[in-house]
Amino acid sequence: MELEKGIEVITLTEKDEEDDEIIKVAQLSVEDTLKELNTEQAGLTIDEVHTLQQTYGKNVFAKAKQEPLWKKFIANFTSLMAILLWVAGIIAFCANLVQLGIAIWAVNIINGIFSFWQEFQADKATEALANMLPSYTRVVRNGKEEKILAKDLVPGDIVKLEEGDDIPADIRVIAATSAQVDQSSLTGEVNPVHKDTHRIENVEKKNHADLNNMIFSGTNMMKGNVTGAVVKTGMNTDFGKIAELTQNVKQQKSPLEKELDTLTKQISILAISIGIIFFLVATFFVHYPLVKAFVFALGMIVAFIPEGLEPTVTLSLAGAVQRMAKKHALIKRLSSVETLGSTSVICSDKTGTLTKNEMTVKELWTLEKSYHVSGEGYAVRGHIKEGPTHIFAKDNDTLKEVLLGGVFADNARIQQPDKQHPRYQILGDPTEACLEVVARKGKIDVEAEVEKTPRVKELPFDSSRKMMTVIQSSDGTHRFNTYTKGAPNCVVDKCTSYLCDGKIQPITQEIKDKIMRANDGYAKDGLRVLAVAGRNLDQKIMDNLDLATIDTVERDLTFLGLTVMMDPPRAEVYKAARECRKAGIKVTMVTGDYGLTAKSIAREIGLTDPDKPLTVITGDALKTMPDKELRHYLEGEVVFARMAPEQKYRVVSMYEKMGKIVAATGDGVNDAPALKKANIGIAMGGTGTDVAKEAADMILTDDNFASIVGAIKEGRGVYSNIRKFLIYILNSNMPEAVPSVLFLLSGGAIPLALTVMEILFIDLGTDMIPALGLGREDPEKGIMDRPPRSPKDHLINKDVLAKAFLWYGLIASIIATAAFFIANFYRGHIFPNLPASGWDYRQATTVTLAAIIFCQIAAVLNIRYARQSMFNKYFFKNSMIFIGIIMEIVLLLCISYVPVFQSFFGTEPLNAHDWIMLVCIPLPLILIDELRKWILRKESKNK
Repeated sequence: MELEKGIEVITLTEKDEEDDEIIKVAQLSVEDTLKELNTEQAGLTIDEVHTLQQTYGKNVFAKAKQEPLWKKFIANFTSLMAILLWVAGIIAFCANLVQLGIAIWAVNIINGIFSFWQEFQADKATEALANMLPSYTRVVRNGKEEKILAKDLVPGDIVKLEEGDDIPADIRVIAATSAQVDQSSLTGEVNPVHKDTHRIENVEKKNHADLNNMIFSGTNMMKGNVTGAVVKTGMNTDFGKIAELTQNVKQQKSPLEKELDTLTKQISILAISIGIIFFLVATFFVHYPLVKAFVFALGMIVAFIPEGLEPTVTLSLAGAVQRMAKKHALIKRLSSVETLGSTSVICSDKTGTLTKNEMTVKELWTLEKSYHVSGEGYAVRGHIKEGPTHIFAKDNDTLKEVLLGGVFADNARIQQPDKQHPRYQILGDPTEACLEVVARKGKIDVEAEVEKTPRVKELPFDSSRKMMTVIQSSDGTHRFNTYTKGAPNCVVDKCTSYLCDGKIQPITQEIKDKIMRANDGYAKDGLRVLAVAGRNLDQKIMDNLDLATIDTVERDLTFLGLTVMMDPPRAEVYKAARECRKAGIKVTMVTGDYGLTAKSIAREIGLTDPDKPLTVITGDALKTMPDKELRHYLEGEVVFARMAPEQKYRVVSMYEKMGKIVAATGDGVNDAPALKKANIGIAMGGTGTDVAKEAADMILTDDNFASIVGAIKEGRGVYSNIRKFLIYILNSNMPEAVPSVLFLLSGGAIPLALTVMEILFIDLGTDMIPALGLGREDPEKGIMDRPPRSPKDHLINKDVLAKAFLWYGLIASIIATAAFFIANFYRGHIFPNLPASGWDYRQATTVTLAAIIFCQIAAVLNIRYARQSMFNKYFFKNSMIFIGIIMEIVLLLCISYVPVFQSFFGTEPLNAHDWIMLVCIPLPLILIDELRKWILRKESKNK
């Protein structure tokens, strides 16, 4: 382990790969590989194929046992809250409150069906994996080439693949021509990987994806052709292991689901305790008959159960889902919304999520001078600059040759955006595509140059040389007819001269050292560097291109310059990273890219604390790292690079063991297990594979990390809104319960100021729509200025109970009780001579009911904002709040003046002086609460 400038780079010291057959065959020569697999160039015989099929089975993925659909349906009706509502309905029927029982059960049934429909799309990650396997492939059997179903492949089969073919198994390359493979579905990195037949040495430092003589199931051929021997099929492939990991990950309860379970237990204990207390007091203190006391206690139990909680939670989540969809985040599982709000760690991929996935040349370096290149991406926007001055190819001969070398040695094609593809599409290596873009910025007519001097031969890149060379037909207008590009150290080693100030001069060791110092400086900043060189081939070779071999061409080169490129970070990520840090959310980059690049990007965009050392852990190092050591590094600033699929899964798992709520992002097949394991998996909608999308809980339609921050804000808002709902519902329980307490404590001298039916009218009638309105509130200002919610911080805590019962509830209880006595006073009744039946009693209870409703009107407006004043520009934004207030008044009018409702609820009409008293209730309550919030804001500001 070494420490350099605050960066710890962990390297692998030992590794045990004895049982890894992929590693084993990678180390063998082609001949030894065929012997190891008991096959030959002519392929297997039919008998051998049948025997192997019996041993290994079909080349398919085994399906995980799925939970029956009926069980998934029933699960929506058997949560703790749902069970509590079923029991509440039974209690209502026992108490002869049939209408109430039906209403409670209807709420439960509707909510269960809605939740089931929202989550009806079952997990199909394994099916998506299976669908990615190709249907047919070409094999050699019995010495003859034939086309077979990919599922019929067996280990030892000889497979032939061409450009564009999907790779049907894990295969050892035994012959290759200019082969390039897209492994992004496994590694997450888009750069083409060159494949050849050479046996691998130094295998102890290789992940499977780094083995250049192996190609893997689920990837595809970008260029060239390959003949290979099948090593692994079906579930034994690396792809199959990912499928198995994904299958074995069980769906966990979300933090919200766990919290609702806790809340249900709390409410059950509270309601039953209150029921028991009231039953005992009614029986032994007031001397109620047992049956009457029991019915009275049952009514109190039902009154304290928030029947509207489940639909409020569901609609609050659904509302957040709709808002998040407008912000490019699609939610597959409703409870995932609040999980985002609880997130304390984000394990994020780099390419395409934190960066644009658009390789861009940022610098051009020659021995004369260096140039900055402005603009990003594949659009030709920007310039080549020397200081403030725009420079073009015609202005400097060396610069022109560097740009031409990039153009001629470019095999990629750039497709312009269209209706189907709003972004530039790259066919080939993105690293090569950006060379074309920078040439156009230098005003080189790419098409004209290629047409004027077309390519006549290519010596393709391979991993041993680390360079490629192209030979162009010569028309006498260019200084060189051969261009080479590749790794700077490899290219410089082949150079005997360099171009400077229009002259070719002999290269010295001092010049080579200068070039490598420039290269090392860029590399330390995480930038990718290619060297460009040129040469004029002898006419003898040009006339007979068969003589143009690696040995005859790639020597005596003239060094031209360096092209320095990077995949630029998304512009929005800088702000998003700051917001995450401000919100107490740790972002850990987990990428398949190189460590220096990952570290550079992490530092540049502010993912990590600049004052703390940043540890870069490679996938190789993680393989032998004990859990205790991994936990130690996860507690600090860390970046993971060159990661294998199961390793990302391990990082997510360890964070969860540490008590963190983890969100994991990804787009490749390699990400599926980690997405499934995380508390919330986030897949990329644009570049993501079907597998990643199926395994995820949320899909970003714009592939933008910044959208996650907006989603987290919504998630925090959901939890806050559920808490507001609880305060609103619980606060009305206080004035509902006080009349019963006074009745019991006075031994019946103070009649019940509120009947059970009137209590239920509040709970299931007037309170419902305003409560649902609170569930649709936008996240409050400053919600991202505090750390993530602790799992120990429950929905109902001391602050919630204090605010509900000792503030809003206490004030409403005083007002409602006073209204009952005032209504009796108006009609000539003074304590202790208060009527317990008749018109005057019913009218007094109606006034009490109305007083509670008007207190609730003030409460719903007050509870909208915890600290912020309600008098702001968003006051009228939540129309459901005001619809709820209007509905409260309409329902009050109905219950007061419509005979059928009067008869059902036992109410009487309100008169003019009652209404005068009622309309005066909300304003003082609002002003008192505004004063309380002002004091809180002032205290917070002083702190």
